[in-house]
Amino acid sequence: MILVKKTLEIIWHFQYGIKKDVQKYSPLKFWALENVNRGMLKWFLGKPAFVFNPYNFGDNYKKETALWGFFKEPVKSPIKCDKVKFDMMASKDIHAEHFGKEDRKTRRSITPLGFAYAFYEANH
Repeated sequence: MILVKKTLEIIWHFQYGIKKDVQKYSPLKFWALENVNRGMLKWFLGKPAFVFNPYNFGDNYKKETALWGFFKEPVKSPIKCDKVKFDMMASKDIHAEHFGKEDRKTRRSITPLGFAYAFYEANH
């Protein structure tokens, strides 16, 4: 939670650049905080702005994830997922060509590639 607090301080610092309350555009093009939907962040930030599963963006696994922030929603391109949930043992093979076979903590923290591309396209 220390990192979340520090991240929000950075966002606040740059967002504070708003000159008047009728300003049309934010000084920040976008900002987002990500957390697995079962995480604690919802207790501090409330309901997330966007919730997704990797299969919503073409990756064949489930790991419900939430985003808070100010951003354009990425366009979903769902596939039929044949995985019941995020399997930590099988996850070593998810995008192994990009990330290798990392440890459990590292694998859980990897942003799904399909979502990353869609988010970039929506917000760049």
